Amino acid sequence: MSRETHSPKMAGTPHTDATSKQDERFAEGQRITWVSVGVNVVLTTMQLVVGFIAHSQSLIADAMHTLSDIVADAFVLFANRKGAEAADADHPYGHGRFETAASLVLGLLLAGTGIGILIAAAGRLQDIGNAPPVGVAAMWAAVFTLIAKEGLFRYMLATAERLRSPMLVANAWHARADALSSLVVAAGIAGALFGFTFADAVAAIIVGAMIVRAGLKFGWAAIRELIDTGLSAEEVAAIRNTIATTPGVLGLHELRTRRMAHQVLVDAHVQVNPRISVSEGHRIAEAARQRVLDSHPEVLDVLVHVDAENDLLGNAATLLPDRNFLLEHLRTLLDADPPDFERTTLHYLGTRVEAEIFLPPGFADEAGIARIRQRLEASLPSDPWFITIHLNQRIAPK
Repeated sequence: MSRETHSPKMAGTPHTDATSKQDERFAEGQRITWVSVGVNVVLTTMQLVVGFIAHSQSLIADAMHTLSDIVADAFVLFANRKGAEAADADHPYGHGRFETAASLVLGLLLAGTGIGILIAAAGRLQDIGNAPPVGVAAMWAAVFTLIAKEGLFRYMLATAERLRSPMLVANAWHARADALSSLVVAAGIAGALFGFTFADAVAAIIVGAMIVRAGLKFGWAAIRELIDTGLSAEEVAAIRNTIATTPGVLGLHELRTRRMAHQVLVDAHVQVNPRISVSEGHRIAEAARQRVLDSHPEVLDVLVHVDAENDLLGNAATLLPDRNFLLEHLRTLLDADPPDFERTTLHYLGTRVEAEIFLPPGFADEAGIARIRQRLEASLPSDPWFITIHLNQRIAPK
């Protein structure tokens, strides 16, 4: 058996192209995050000022939600920069997991913000009779915020999906959660303006619940990636088909996948003809690996383990003696010295071994070959190690 391992730099495209794409991805991530920071700073300032002046708790809650976006964007900027760093000795697969960690922090931040809003809104409902009336300015601020955040969401999501970055997708949906919460805030303020004084506090509670739900969703997705949850059944089936249809692959088992930020790592055991050469088995493994990289662009690297047999059924070959022991045993069986052979190939198959022996010209005449055959016919049926021995004699000089 052999194990084919390769660095991510060799994964399908030249290293210069991969570096260029990584630089482009980093620049795009930085740009949309700074746009988000700028928009959120303006909105937070406006919401806080108008919220206090117009006595709207839901608008202030939305402002705190927006403020959490600014903190979240700081995490994204840091993680995006770290995730763009090249692989090194300590991180041979790159730094993509920084994005996953940032997604987890974003989820926790959202959940914490939502819980705080819920507590504050519940307190206001308990004292709703003493709450001051909500001003009309709060309504205009909520509508402006809704439009700005919906536009920001659409811009961020389009870029994040093109870059296939779960961290940026999470941040984009964070902006959509803000837009939806601003819609609820606008409805609550409208209700308060029409005389339903509790509507503003109810809107704040709904916003808080939406934020908690979004935070738990993104946090759980990040945790699943950190504990190496595999791809979906459909994605695994597609990769399985790509490997199984590679010429020379007789079987496939132990196909394992895991995500690392926007990319995927794949491990697979392929079964090949047990009598082919090591170099041919290596070529089949290389072909299977390259087919996956070409057909599934989200895959960063593939580790292919070559099996002569289906080791899911057991690997009895590990219990067999090593080469030196078996060559000495051959010497006893053939009454000849194996170093005199040109080449000896051993095939470990199940619980026994097949041997192919290549003899030089003149090693033995027909009578000598007949004596060797008789010795083998007498000893092989009861031999504990060999099931078959093939003798090949070259009849012409090299």
